Amino acid sequence: MANIKSSKKHAVFSEKRRKCNASKRSIIKTFMKKVYVFIQEKEKKKAYKEFCIFQSIIDKYAMKGIIHVNKAARYKSILIKNIKKI
Repeated sequence: MANIKSSKKHAVFSEKRRKCNASKRSIIKTFMKKVYVFIQEKEKKKAYKEFCIFQSIIDKYAMKGIIHVNKAARYKSILIKNIKKI
């Protein structure tokens, strides 16, 4: 544990940020699963509708640096490719 007062504060804020970012990454995974469920059920319109919501969320989080930009692009390309296969 840190000894300096500012280091202790930084550790507290860092932990808050980590928890917040972890929840946002969890949201991304949840939306991916929703899209995959509709892909499995071969419901193209519902899958595309959920994908549009997912796309806006993942772009926002990629711009804020919660996930890497290339990872966001990879997720989007994989999902849209699977939607088009239906």
